[in-house]
Amino acid sequence: MKRAVAAAAVLALAVTGCGGKQQTDQAAPSGAAQSCEAGEGRITIATGNSGGVYYVLGGGLAQLISNNTKLRATASETGASVQNIQQLVAGNYDVAFSLADTAADAVNGKGAFDGKPQKIRALSRIYPNSTQVLVRTDAGINSVEDMKGKRISTGSPKSGTEVIANRLLEAAGLKPDTDVQAQRLDLAKTADGMKAGTLDGLVWSGGLPTAQITDITTALQDKVKFLDVTPLLPALKKVNPVYDQAVIPKAAYGQPADVPTVVVPNLLLVREDFPAGNACAITKLIFDKQAELAKVHPAAKEISKQLATQTDPVPLHPGAKQALG
Repeated sequence: MKRAVAAAAVLALAVTGCGGKQQTDQAAPSGAAQSCEAGEGRITIATGNSGGVYYVLGGGLAQLISNNTKLRATASETGASVQNIQQLVAGNYDVAFSLADTAADAVNGKGAFDGKPQKIRALSRIYPNSTQVLVRTDAGINSVEDMKGKRISTGSPKSGTEVIANRLLEAAGLKPDTDVQAQRLDLAKTADGMKAGTLDGLVWSGGLPTAQITDITTALQDKVKFLDVTPLLPALKKVNPVYDQAVIPKAAYGQPADVPTVVVPNLLLVREDFPAGNACAITKLIFDKQAELAKVHPAAKEISKQLATQTDPVPLHPGAKQALG
């Protein structure tokens, strides 16, 4: 069983219960979709690596659901986007965080889901993930092209980070399997490798700031630097138009200047048969209690109701449409 999320003491909210394999939901009562009330039962939330924002916010969301509805929610650490969707569809989880590009692959049967469109729906578009490419200054890497032959952490297997890392490498004309020494590591092991000097660089897709990226930059200071990957944005947009440009503000990690980067939205996903009353109640809760989620992690401040319905090509769940209407 996957270990349950336990929010750190500094967080305003903490997770209760044990995450992991799904416990059977009770269907929402008749008329619940109209009243936007959740039924009784238990739900599980698939998050991401323990050092990432999915993990932290997933714990906070589980607590909000448990405190404000008849549902009892738990959240678990996972490998993130690809794994989350696969296990969501398999019934191991009821709600899952995912990058929008990975979710688009899922509904279209592309990428890791080749030929197998996944029956998923979105509760909401949430905050954006920043592509954070961090390298050791002694590695001689000034662009993604320079990663040839280098030891690069491309993220956990079946994660959204791995998807975008491979796409960045391909956009730079490199073959991820042969041109770089790709290390498929979770964020904790990536941080250890960067600090130990056994990695030359990393790709991480996450909210700002991510605790373990802060750990690396604090420990190594001027021995690491962020790369501007926006020259590869046109090539990425040909793969999926959801990619966009933003910056990693210098204040996020105490850097000397803002760093331009590529961003991609995150989605909160469920299966298409998820009870409408539950979908409506959870979606409404995200926006009613957004200030509480922002206390758990500042990335939640970037969740926007104006953008919430922009989940294409992933259909919005009917219950979420009601909550956002």
